[in-house]
Order: sequence, then C-alpha cells, then structure tokens
Amino acid sequence: MAEPLLRLQGLSITFGGLRAVQDLSLALPTATLGALIGPNGAGKTTLFALISGFLRPEAGQVVYGGQDITGRAPHLNARDGMTRTFQIVQPFAGQTVRENIAVGAHLREPRRAAALAAAEAVAARVGLRALLDKPASELTVAGRKRLELARALATRPRLLLLDEVLAGLNPQEVAEMIPVVRGLVDDGITVLMIEHVMQAVMNLAERVWVLAQGQLIAEGSPGEVTSNERVIEAYLGPGAAARLRAA
Repeated sequence: MAEPLLRLQGLSITFGGLRAVQDLSLALPTATLGALIGPNGAGKTTLFALISGFLRPEAGQVVYGGQDITGRAPHLNARDGMTRTFQIVQPFAGQTVRENIAVGAHLREPRRAAALAAAEAVAARVGLRALLDKPASELTVAGRKRLELARALATRPRLLLLDEVLAGLNPQEVAEMIPVVRGLVDDGITVLMIEHVMQAVMNLAERVWVLAQGQLIAEGSPGEVTSNERVIEAYLGPGAAARLRAA
C-alpha cells in the first residue's frame, strides 16, 4: 500500500487547560479529497494550524510526503507544496485580483511578468478571468472566496488545505464552486477541506473525519459518518439519535 501524502499520528495541543486537539491520527492518500467536519469549536482550524506549521503540537507527528515536518515553518511547507486557505478571507484590498493572485505565484515565479501571467491562468481556472483588473476590495463574498482559492492555487500545491472555502455562499454559489474544487483533485492535487456545507461534503469528499471537542469521533464515507449516532449527537445534542429513530 502506498504511503499517504499526509499522515497525522497522535497530535495533541492544549490552550490554558483546554484540550483543543487530543491524540488525533489520520491518513490522507495522494490525489484524494478528504473533509474535516464537526461542530463549531471542535478543533478543526487548530488542526490545520498544526499541520501547516502555524502551531507546534505538544505531542504527535505530522508526516508529509514521507518526511516528518512536525512544527516546520509554514513558508518551508509552502515551498514543499503544502498550501492552506484561511476561514477569514483578507485579500490585499488596494491591489487588483491579478496582483493578489500573483502574490501566490511569486513562490515559484520570481519574475514579475511570469507571476502575472501565471495569475491569469489561475484566474481562468476558478472563474475570475473577467475580474482580473478589478480591485479586490470590490469583490463580493463569493468573489473573495474564489480569490483566496486562486492565491493558494498559484503556489502550485501538492496538498491544499481549504478552511471553509464555501462558507457564506448562497446555494447557487456553492453549486458553482463544487466543480471547481472537484477539478483540483482531477488535476492531481490532494485536498483536505474543513466544511460545514454538507451538500459539498456529500458531493466531493471520498473520506470524512469528524471532530468533536478536539477528538476524532468518526471516520468513513460521507454516508457512513452522517448516519453515525455519535456524529448526530455531537451536532444535535445528547439523545438526538434516539429521537430521530423514534420519529
């Protein structure tokens, strides 16, 4: 069996006595799309920070491409092909869409002209070509989400960590983004996404991991985890699974 592109083993971190992530392990194969779901405060974004190097775990390992990168600086991980997006999107408001995307492209393209050309190609991929010369400050929420994805893609990632890239979008905008995200995996990029939009999880994810209070409580296909009683109770409260069965 091939070594997974990303393997987490026993990751743990606490903040002031709060166990944000507890002894968490998972393995994500190359060129697949996995999803992390769970209630607010479950530890999902903290886990992304541990994977990408923004936080150092108190215990456990992050293995990427067969190499132990636990606690390695984010810029070194980015150079090695691991890129993440952020839940709160903060584009460079004074720059155009093209210039924002070029910031990501500069990781691989030191020349300005080459970075701007790469930005144009990435913009076309995510549906921003018509907005390339528009100031980022004038984008809608959906446009900013696409821009955040485009900046990440411009770094030419092997592993892309998407933190709620669909949050705040209306149903039509979500439907338009689903094929964009699916296309990333079709192109060989491995994706791990944090997502609350279950329509996207059900349509995109090959494997789902469910976190609650910093612990992994379930994993499996989207259908398996959404029918899991522990998952139902994590979202809806104690006794919810029994009430649903009775109904």
